[in-house]
Amino acid sequence: MNLVVFDVDGTLVDSQNYICEAQRRAFLAHGLEPPAREAMLSIVGLSLVRAFEVLAPGAPAESLAEAYKASWADMRGKPEWDDPLFPGARAAVERLAAREDGFLGIATGKSRKGVATLFDKTGWEPHFHTIQTSDLHPSKPAPDMLLAALAETGAQPARAFMIGDSTYDMEMARAAGVHAIGVSWGYHAPDLLRRAGASRIVADFPHLDALLADLLDGAPSPPT
Repeated sequence: MNLVVFDVDGTLVDSQNYICEAQRRAFLAHGLEPPAREAMLSIVGLSLVRAFEVLAPGAPAESLAEAYKASWADMRGKPEWDDPLFPGARAAVERLAAREDGFLGIATGKSRKGVATLFDKTGWEPHFHTIQTSDLHPSKPAPDMLLAALAETGAQPARAFMIGDSTYDMEMARAAGVHAIGVSWGYHAPDLLRRAGASRIVADFPHLDALLADLLDGAPSPPT
């Protein structure tokens, strides 16, 4: 059986405006200058406290994380802070869910509550067999999320594929011994994804569909 695991922010969901605004509010609430937008997006994929540790060494990361969550909750549901799916994401997930030869999973820096919000919006909960979030595991790029997904589904690493937009996703995949597929439409540049271990980079969801059709029907060798 195959296992296809998706990151969320930057891979399935275009949440960059939402994330940057919530970070900006958190920093301002602490009397701190918000980082540049590029820096804000560079940490997407890390767990929340770890993200603030990277963005602002020496600052109160846990307090910033709480302010971020409060800002996120305040913004939730307001049209100006919508976080849409990337074009083609819905169809790709639904096509994969219709296959009978594997499982779908999520491995994300979001909390379980954040994933529940995504499912409320998309109706995707029945499609995903394993859901790994930052409030249950160490932050990416630790392999724990993927190892848990493998254990829950019984899939073998050689038949498992991590799809993400960040170097943290690629490093996590390599550490867990699964295939690392990078997407070019997210928050980390393709050359960084390659250096982090991506074996393939896809340019859009149709490209990903075609690649997965080949890989899932074939018998890929374990990653090296």
